[in-house]
Amino acid sequence: MDLDALRHGNFSQLGEAITDWEEMTKKLATLKEDAQNNLKAKADKASWAGVNAQVSREFIDKTAREFTDAHTQADSITKILKDTHGELVDYRTQLTEAIGRGEKKNLTVIDTRHGTFTVTGNTRPDWSSDPSGKQSANSQKDADDLRNEIQRILSKATESDNSAAKVLKLLVDQAKYGFSDGRYTDRDSAADAVEAADKLAKMAKHPDRMSSKDIAEFNRYLGKYHNDPLFSERFAKGLGGKGTLQFWTDMVNAHAGARGTELESLKNLQANLSMTLATASFSDSDDMRAWKTDLLKETNTSFLSDSKTPFQNPVGALGSQVLSSLMRQGEFDTEFLDDYRTKLFKQDKGAGDSNTDSLWVKGYDHIDLVFGKENGRDPLEGLFDALSHNPEAATHAFESKSDLNHMLGTTMYTDRGESLGRALESAVTGVAAGDTTSMAPPHSAAQVEIMANIMHAVAQPGGGADLVAKGMGESFGDMAAAYMPEISQAFAGADPGAVFITNSDAPKELGLPDVTRFLSATSADPAGRAGIIYGESIYTGNLLEVHLSNPSLFHGDRDQLFGDIGRNAGIIEGIVGHSAANAEVSGAVNGEKDYNDALKAKGDFAKTWVAVGLTFAQVPERLGGPAMGAVVGGGAGAVASAAVDRLLEGQQLEGAKDEALYHSSQDLFRMRDSVSQQTQWSVEDALARHHVDLPEDGIKDTVRQAVNDGWEDSDYYLNRSKEHYE
Repeated sequence: MDLDALRHGNFSQLGEAITDWEEMTKKLATLKEDAQNNLKAKADKASWAGVNAQVSREFIDKTAREFTDAHTQADSITKILKDTHGELVDYRTQLTEAIGRGEKKNLTVIDTRHGTFTVTGNTRPDWSSDPSGKQSANSQKDADDLRNEIQRILSKATESDNSAAKVLKLLVDQAKYGFSDGRYTDRDSAADAVEAADKLAKMAKHPDRMSSKDIAEFNRYLGKYHNDPLFSERFAKGLGGKGTLQFWTDMVNAHAGARGTELESLKNLQANLSMTLATASFSDSDDMRAWKTDLLKETNTSFLSDSKTPFQNPVGALGSQVLSSLMRQGEFDTEFLDDYRTKLFKQDKGAGDSNTDSLWVKGYDHIDLVFGKENGRDPLEGLFDALSHNPEAATHAFESKSDLNHMLGTTMYTDRGESLGRALESAVTGVAAGDTTSMAPPHSAAQVEIMANIMHAVAQPGGGADLVAKGMGESFGDMAAAYMPEISQAFAGADPGAVFITNSDAPKELGLPDVTRFLSATSADPAGRAGIIYGESIYTGNLLEVHLSNPSLFHGDRDQLFGDIGRNAGIIEGIVGHSAANAEVSGAVNGEKDYNDALKAKGDFAKTWVAVGLTFAQVPERLGGPAMGAVVGGGAGAVASAAVDRLLEGQQLEGAKDEALYHSSQDLFRMRDSVSQQTQWSVEDALARHHVDLPEDGIKDTVRQAVNDGWEDSDYYLNRSKEHYE
């Protein structure tokens, strides 16, 4: 920066620009609030169907997010400009004061352009008469000190000006069509992120030279900045697409065989690096589009390590193996996942169901790209983990029935079942794996279609039920819990919506034989069985609360309503109970202890289902209601929460000697009594909560009898479902 540019700079125009940006930010805040509270909120409550369910809702959601990002970007730009303006004004003041002090010492500062300047002394007549030369020496020291001070001021002002320009350009370039979600409170925070990214990208050029101290520093920066869009883009750009894959190849070879604290440090490094690259993938700048394109070009490239360590692998890792090992954490961009998944699925399907293990694993015995228990040889595992963190991309991945059936079929010959189960769970629920804060969206037609196809695959005789034992049983149980409204409607028959409320967008109904056999097969897995029981208990509790808080939803006799709800609970849990008992007889279930442990382990997670509405009963607009929370008037899900607590605590059955609720499912009658008691308790909770004056004993007796009837009917449904496939 030229001296005169700072000294005589007129920053009033920058001040006016800041004022304009502040006004823009305020207006965008209003638009953001309106988009979220009106546009998106109304869309969430609407009962969409057909094209509207797939297109309109998604368009509205993205539009609302764009308003949020627009406000975030405007706010960041405003704060960076304001901070830079304040710094430049302060540096101008420092410069003016320094020059003023120099003038008092007869020193003149002259701008010589191109960032240079001179400091000269004004010769005084009395200096020539000083025989000691002290005055001349002092004047030279004063000139040197002033020059150094001014140089520091100009350097800082230049850094402030240049870094502001850099981060603002990076921020704006991140979104080619739309806005960045980068949030910064000042120029320094944005500049520090960019500087840290440059430092790490430079370190990553030579991973074999990184000491344990270097790795700790590297990890610390990644841990701090992995959600920062400017840092993530700058770091990924610094590595380059191919360089990113080479870096990780070298890193895993340089630290092969790590143990103890070194292993833990590298596991954290891999997780933080994955989340950093995930954040970077959302940038739509030209540089990042090129980075993503380069990654996809290298999926079939063999990567050998430059490391000279004794653990050097004789066989290079495929680019897809390296890339997938860096996708296990964080949410990657949907478009990028769509492109990568399309390419990887095509290769995988080309090998056939039974040969995918030979395609990816055999011949790569020395490859270990994951610090921990996995090895990363099967790139589909890492891809499935990435899909599990992006529900939209997961839904896209399994819309093709052919692709879905192939992936399910490959689990018989690979170890990818657990990661596939998590991806399928994300696809059909719309909730990312591990996300316990985002509200579950209504099921779209595409999601229900995928769920129906999964159920059909599991229901097939001659191996379908074996899918449960391939690491997917727990996910199947969670999926059944999320689809308890649709499952209940399938058992209820034609037009059951007035009782078994759901805000599902799907016109398609789940096939009853498939539903029955799916529940039966999933019950053989202890965690799957626990998921079904928690899901049914939560949905029943929600149903009772909805109907008692708003009697107008069902036009009919209350005994009929409670009877339908009780019978449904008896049917679903009767199928679980009978199937588990039959599996125990045949040796398919390890024992009661596994189920009890699974029930306890699932409890805390099931509590989040109530909070995020995973099995909520939402009242569609056609039935005159918004979400259940608005109907109840806040605190929705209290009855369901109490039901979960009872299961989690193992509350004792009334009159049963030393037997806890559901913890004795080997005895069918005890399990029947458990579901009957649980349903009656939920009735009591709902009546008390909403102060409904109804004959409690009569209602409880109606529910008890209905549960028993449903329990008896469950055997009928099991037998009929078997006949359906014979």
